[in-house]
Amino acid sequence: MKVGYIRVSTLDQNAERQRVELEKIPVEKIYEDHISGANTDRPQFQALMEFLREGDELVVLSLDRLARNLRDLLNIVETLGKRGVSVRFLKENLCFDAGKDASPASKLMLSMVGAFAEFERSMIRARQAEGIALAKERGAYMGRPRSVTDEQVATLKSAVEQGVPLAKAARKVGVSRTTAYRYLSAQ
Repeated sequence: MKVGYIRVSTLDQNAERQRVELEKIPVEKIYEDHISGANTDRPQFQALMEFLREGDELVVLSLDRLARNLRDLLNIVETLGKRGVSVRFLKENLCFDAGKDASPASKLMLSMVGAFAEFERSMIRARQAEGIALAKERGAYMGRPRSVTDEQVATLKSAVEQGVPLAKAARKVGVSRTTAYRYLSAQ
């Protein structure tokens, strides 16, 4: 069975481009996650891993959709290969056949392409951090707006000083306990 996997990082992103490419194969079943690929604790990914059986082929548009770092990528491909599941990456034109040891060249290509993808991701994060820092210096980036007013913080602080339990004071003010801790520890 050919099984597809689609992943986009957020609910706002559109997975249609990946779906169109996978349907050209065609795949018989598609698993789709709307979550960061930073780890493998993704609901549909876990369901996919449980579903795949010996003789199946996993088809993914590109390797960065399956894993965000090289270690996870290599681990996933190796785990599936040992289970008799082939893995194909369309964009990189890489295929790892089940039951066969991947050729040294294929392993090298997977490692190199995976390393470049991981490097590219870390460069994007570095540029993003630099851009945010520059915007903060100009006063153009203020971060997320405060969800708590100064009056709420003062009421919360006063209640806690009078011995009211933090959780109860937070509920009374209309904020979560976590938010209350954050604002009180900043005082």
